[in-house]
Amino acid sequence: MNSLKALIQRYQLTSLVILAALLAVVLPLSLDIFRLNMVGKYLCYAFVAVGLVMVWGYGGILSLGQGVFFGLGGYAMAMFLKLEASDVVSTKIQSTPGIPDFMDWNQLTELPTFWLPFKSLPLTLIAVVAVPVALAWLISFAMFKRRVGGVYFAIITQAVALIVTVLIVGQQGYTGGVNGMTDLKTLLGWDTRTDSAKYILYYVCVALLIASIVLCRFIQTSKLGTLLLAMRDKEDRVRFSGYDVANFKVFTFCLAAALSGIGGAMFTLQVGFMSPTFVGIVPSIEMVIYAAVGGRLSLVGAVYGTLLVNAGKTIFSESFPDLWLFLMAALFIGVTMAFPMGLAGLWEERIKPYFQRLKAEKKINAARVAAAQAAYPNALPARGSEAKDSAAAQISTQNV
Repeated sequence: MNSLKALIQRYQLTSLVILAALLAVVLPLSLDIFRLNMVGKYLCYAFVAVGLVMVWGYGGILSLGQGVFFGLGGYAMAMFLKLEASDVVSTKIQSTPGIPDFMDWNQLTELPTFWLPFKSLPLTLIAVVAVPVALAWLISFAMFKRRVGGVYFAIITQAVALIVTVLIVGQQGYTGGVNGMTDLKTLLGWDTRTDSAKYILYYVCVALLIASIVLCRFIQTSKLGTLLLAMRDKEDRVRFSGYDVANFKVFTFCLAAALSGIGGAMFTLQVGFMSPTFVGIVPSIEMVIYAAVGGRLSLVGAVYGTLLVNAGKTIFSESFPDLWLFLMAALFIGVTMAFPMGLAGLWEERIKPYFQRLKAEKKINAARVAAAQAAYPNALPARGSEAKDSAAAQISTQNV
């Protein structure tokens, strides 16, 4: 029993079970399919926030370009879906049937070579993770091996986000340009626009998100997690102890990129399009805000922060279309000032101590009743509330 309790505390299973119940039971039963599909879209961003908890909260590496990896994963999935939607029969009115419509508009006469692997779903699923990880490894290896970090690394990731956005927009014939890839309807012939498909994709997204949190929590409780915290607080001391700090940073950054790529792929499946608006600097900064609002040291808190910010954006934009940006700014500033450690800090500093005090008071009252029963075994009535009142009265009288 004690080992089970220790396991639950170590991996924070209680908070994870509550989150899973909320996402898998409460929300599907209380929301219609339109709103549930929006929640599924929000959860795609939560993959990025969970990765930021690992790379920023534990690794001490602030990345302002996570939208790049989110977009790369999304574009990898979008390329497969676009090729499926661009069969010869569906595109027979084009000048060159069998290629995506935006390629035909830009006078391409054959499918580019780098598009060919995306005709296969297994290769596409590999690319969803491998492409973001490859770019993350290239950036982080080049930077961390030269001990570039802090604000300089954050600026570099912003520059990468800008470069990738310009590249996607500029290569319209290969990427769809500023419009992105649209009209993504089927996955291996399965219509992803139906209500049943939306439910299935939502639950797949929830399952992958919970699995990602479990994986990250396992890393946090391992020796690697301890080294990440030590590296964040005293990097030179870890380096002098014989560890290669750069390799730990590269691994953490690549892990966050992989999670972001998975989130981007699920976003494409649930929303039905992918565009460069999800790759640039602004969405990347918003993703950092999700982790900051939820708590940059809490994996579960990052999910709640993502849901809160995006739900606030939706509600404010629908109810106050002229003021919603100011309301969102007030939400960010208010949460940051009132709870510097985010929603997770609110739980740890305010709510959890309150319940602990209630539990301690309950134990004290129980001890007082037990003492009164031992001192006056025949004086207490049988009913519980009357027994407590009588016991307290007798103890008070005795003290006087």
